[in-house]
Amino acid sequence: MEDRKLTVRAVERALDILMCFTKGSDLGLTEISARIGIHKSTVHRLLATLEDKGFVIRDASTEKYRLGMKVWELSAHLSQNDDPAILLLPQMEQLRDRLGETVSLYLRDGIDRLRIGAVQSNQAIRRVAVVGARLPLYVGASSKVLVAYADGAVLNAVLEDREWPPTIDRQAYVSQLEEIRKLGYATSYEEREPGAAAVSAPIFDRTGKIAAALSLSGPVSRLSPQTLIEFSPVLIEAAREMGMMIHSS
Repeated sequence: MEDRKLTVRAVERALDILMCFTKGSDLGLTEISARIGIHKSTVHRLLATLEDKGFVIRDASTEKYRLGMKVWELSAHLSQNDDPAILLLPQMEQLRDRLGETVSLYLRDGIDRLRIGAVQSNQAIRRVAVVGARLPLYVGASSKVLVAYADGAVLNAVLEDREWPPTIDRQAYVSQLEEIRKLGYATSYEEREPGAAAVSAPIFDRTGKIAAALSLSGPVSRLSPQTLIEFSPVLIEAAREMGMMIHSS
């Protein structure tokens, strides 16, 4: 029997509802229904169950929902050995203090990247990285790192993404990935976000498999293309040390 046949439809739908909140909180019934493509009556019943169990909270005045404390309770019980964002936090703070910019940690999830950890810059003008943000893999330094060192199936899935912007040339993107593998790092300069620049390096586990992407980002006023290049050896070395701490999957 295929694994797919072993799944429970109601559980799948409930989890789809919870995943809606990765792209914003305070969502109404109609909005959630539209996002997951399920009739409002079904969504309403599932939300009632999730609310009863404490996974969502309904605001009586607005009739909108947000994540409940049960979600945070679960996350608080993640093992330090299982959560790279907790395990690597001291090293991320050291990197932030040394280079003075915001440090982020990303994992690949399908054809997205997920920011699972961040240490904000202490400077007055800084780039604030929101933990939990889900971003596409076709743009950004960390995205390119995660694809460059993944297998060919990941690259094909990204290239076939229906949301691929027409302004980004696929062949040029593939060429960038080849250059990243040669250099060992990637940069982006106002590529995804105006006024922001970043440099990223791969974190490999002990088997040599890419486990995450380490990124340093900040305003272009401080991070010129040359500065990104100068910071890259520091980032590569930090990523190498972090990789020694990560358990193989």
